Amino acid sequence: MEPHKKVKEIIRLLKREYPASKTALNYGSVFELLTATMLSAQTTDVHVNRVTEKLFKKYRSIGDYASAPIEALQNDIGSINFYKTKAKNIKNCAVLIMERYGSQVPKTMAELVELPGVARKTANIILSTAYGINEGIAVDTHVKRLAYRLGLSRHEDPVKIEKDLIGITPKKDWGNISHLLISHGRKTCQAKKPKHKDCVLFALCPSNSI
Repeated sequence: MEPHKKVKEIIRLLKREYPASKTALNYGSVFELLTATMLSAQTTDVHVNRVTEKLFKKYRSIGDYASAPIEALQNDIGSINFYKTKAKNIKNCAVLIMERYGSQVPKTMAELVELPGVARKTANIILSTAYGINEGIAVDTHVKRLAYRLGLSRHEDPVKIEKDLIGITPKKDWGNISHLLISHGRKTCQAKKPKHKDCVLFALCPSNSI
C-alpha cells in the first residue's frame, strides 16, 4: 500500500477506535498548556496532572509565574523529572511572554521555539491544541515508536520523523495523528509487549508478516 493511502487508513481506523482522542494533559489556559507540556518531558501525563492540579491553583496568571521565587517554583514541581531546569524555563518563559508578547503565548512556530525550553514538539502541541494551527506534527516517544513499527519512518531523530510524517499525512490531520498514535501506543502498541491480537492496525503493520 502506498504511504499516503496507508496513513489515511491508519487515521481512519484510529479515529474509530479513539473518537475522543486528545491531549491527556489538564489545563485551563494556553500558558497552562505550555507549562504542562514542558513538565511532561520524561514524565508521565498522569503524574504531570497530579502536580499541576495544585500548581494551577497557586499560580493563576503568567505574572504569578514570572514573579515567583525560583526556589518556590522548584519546590512546587519537585517530584517532576528535571524540575530545576523546568522551573527555570517556565519562569523565564513567563517573563519573556509578558515582556515581548503582551502576556499572550505566541502563535507561530518561529516565536514559540525561541522560548526557553520549547522545542518543535512542544510548539506543535501549543499551535494545534490551543490555536488549531497545523504547522507540524508533534513527535513524542509513542509517535516515534509507532511511526517506526508501522513503517512510516526509519529515522530515530524526531525532526526527521516529523518530516516523514508531514510528507504523507493530510495537513488537516497533522494535529490528530499525534493524539491518535499516542492513544494507541498507550493502550495497545506498548513499548515492551504490543498487544497484536487487540490491534486495529495489525493488518497494516509489518509485524503481521514476522
